[in-house]
Amino acid sequence: MLRSYLPLLVFLVLSTGVGAFFLIANTLLGPRFKRRPTTYTEDAYECGLPSEVQQGFRFGISFYLIAMLFLLFDIEVVFLYPIAVELRTVGTFALVETGVFIVLLLIAFVYVWRRGALEWK
Repeated sequence: MLRSYLPLLVFLVLSTGVGAFFLIANTLLGPRFKRRPTTYTEDAYECGLPSEVQQGFRFGISFYLIAMLFLLFDIEVVFLYPIAVELRTVGTFALVETGVFIVLLLIAFVYVWRRGALEWK
């Protein structure tokens, strides 16, 4: 019974050991001085540009809409991979259903495109 828990025990010991090693190495080898905060170190910094966004700034709906559409179409395309791998074993029915799925996906994409949801405003 204890033999079945041996891999878990080894994993816990190794992960704790690695974490402790990095903690000690950082304490011994890391910088020993404290930096004074300046206006540049207190500001948020993204994409190479300093942040000039005031608190309460809201993203436009275009950002969220394009992100959701990307996730939607990306996940739908991922469903095609198992069919492509096992097409010979599942047969013609799966091929027809995959064709219907792709046509519906294309119709949804054209609808979203025509409605202007992919335009960045």
